[in-house]
Amino acid sequence: MTDPRHAVLDVEAMGRADRFAMDHGRSGGALMDAAGAAIVEAICARWAPRPVAVLCGPGNNGGDGWEAAAGLKARGWPVEVFAMKPPGELEGDAARAAAKWDGSLNRLEDCDPARFGLVLDALFGAGLSRPLEGEPARLAEACAGALVVSADVPSGVHGDRARADGPAFAAALTVTFHRVKPAHLLHPGRAACGEIVLADIGIPDGWEAEAAPCAAHNHPDLWDVPGLQIDPGAHKHRRGRLCVLSGGKGASGAARLAAEAGLSGGAGYVTLLCPPDALAECAASMQAVVTRAFDTEADFAEILDGHRADCAVMGPGAGKTDDTRRRVLQALGQKAALVLDADALTVFEDDPTVLFKALHGRCVLTPHAGEFSKVFPDLGENGLNKIETARAAAQRSGAVVVFKGPDTVIASPDGQVRVNTHASARLATAGTGDSLAGLIGAFLAQGADAFDAASAAVWVHGEASLRMGPGAHAGTLLSLLPEALSALRDRRERMAALRRVMAGA
Repeated sequence: MTDPRHAVLDVEAMGRADRFAMDHGRSGGALMDAAGAAIVEAICARWAPRPVAVLCGPGNNGGDGWEAAAGLKARGWPVEVFAMKPPGELEGDAARAAAKWDGSLNRLEDCDPARFGLVLDALFGAGLSRPLEGEPARLAEACAGALVVSADVPSGVHGDRARADGPAFAAALTVTFHRVKPAHLLHPGRAACGEIVLADIGIPDGWEAEAAPCAAHNHPDLWDVPGLQIDPGAHKHRRGRLCVLSGGKGASGAARLAAEAGLSGGAGYVTLLCPPDALAECAASMQAVVTRAFDTEADFAEILDGHRADCAVMGPGAGKTDDTRRRVLQALGQKAALVLDADALTVFEDDPTVLFKALHGRCVLTPHAGEFSKVFPDLGENGLNKIETARAAAQRSGAVVVFKGPDTVIASPDGQVRVNTHASARLATAGTGDSLAGLIGAFLAQGADAFDAASAAVWVHGEASLRMGPGAHAGTLLSLLPEALSALRDRRERMAALRRVMAGA
């Protein structure tokens, strides 16, 4: 089961968690009170008082807005409420919340966002399954450029699909409750959320038995990284032997990046396997990585066996050729752990089932969106979000799939999914994906489980990217990987020390 601290809940599961709370002594009104208070706290922590328009929808999201309006007014903020329904037409907890409001009350169509310094969008939240229309659509467009805070999810953005099918609010801040939803992590929905604050509204422990998560938010609590601490008796050949397949002369750069990332990731012995025509350029540019020419006509499984490879990385710069295809299939017969990237994937676009039949549980596929569409062409056409799409790809292929992007999703054939947002947009430069492949390979070579190796590598790779400044590139990223790993080690040591103190207390 997904660690509940880092769970991602779809809209239906969040509803079940709410019902669990109400079945265990936490009333719907208390949940709404806590949600409204959290919105107020988040706003007051960031901005000085200013005129606020609170847009209240007809359901519980609107109820959160009524609560927040009363809370802001009590703190001296000038607040006006613009409601889709008057309080007398509301029901349940929303009606209870609206009854607390004793200030200015207006129709939604009377709202001019330009009159206000902040607009609180509490119209629909995560569950709206149709495009905005009428006054909500007008206001979403009128609020372009305004300071918007959204309750739960910006109205118009679907909480599960993580996208809008029409006009939608774009928030500077989104306050959501209990656990994040797909729209808070997956693009383009995540971009519409702005800063995200996750508030505890008092749902009791045990909720996960009734509300199974759809994924986990990738986090160091979920996995271990091999090599952060090294046994005093360690030997380089016992710390993992990683082989990386190079492209031919003039096309070795991507594989060299992967090999150097493999070293930084802790693999004890990294070999760059070069076609003979590329050996000179590889040897001249590599110092710590061993470079070896290989017989291009030989069985690649035998080559890996000869190098005692614990893992191989194949694809970066390999070339979309029959030779690449042959070598991948041969390597898959050898049963060492494999990371397949770039050309090692797209070379199978005409018949990916050939690849899927050969894959095994120690394989990790690392496609970006373009490569994914070539290997899994139908999965992008069925309306699934990226979590569901990556899960389907992993189950179909029988391998761990790392679906790269600003919202990298890691999926296991057993259905587990982790979503990584711990990364910088500066990764959008050539060569960073090659480094990720090498880092995954390093963790696999050291014995990590494929799903955990991929999850950890994506997070560490992202940690390094967060240290990149203007002008940084893939070479810069490589130089920052040791810093990222050291920071993770230091974090683990601090957490362990804190646990010891707490246990002593």
